[in-house]
Amino acid sequence: MVTFINKLTVNGDIEEFLRIKQSMTAFMSAQPGYRGSSTLRQVGQHNVFIEMAEWDDAASHQAALRSEEFRALIKGLSGLATADPGLYEEAAEDGAGRG
Repeated sequence: MVTFINKLTVNGDIEEFLRIKQSMTAFMSAQPGYRGSSTLRQVGQHNVFIEMAEWDDAASHQAALRSEEFRALIKGLSGLATADPGLYEEAAEDGAGRG
């Protein structure tokens, strides 16, 4: 399992951002390998959000990102928010990475 984490800073209309984000979540939730997601809003910063989504594996997440429908949806966010995304896996407690 991998976790996608994306910090989104909204520079445009927040209501429009949330509408597009909802459409993106609906699309992603129908993709193979998708397990679930949540979105958090930073306390005291009404325009900063953290999106977290769990996937079976990195390949499933990447396949969803390459789809034409996703590319069309993401275009709507480009003028509204800046993103800082990353794909993460669980780290070993002893500090040793998986590679």
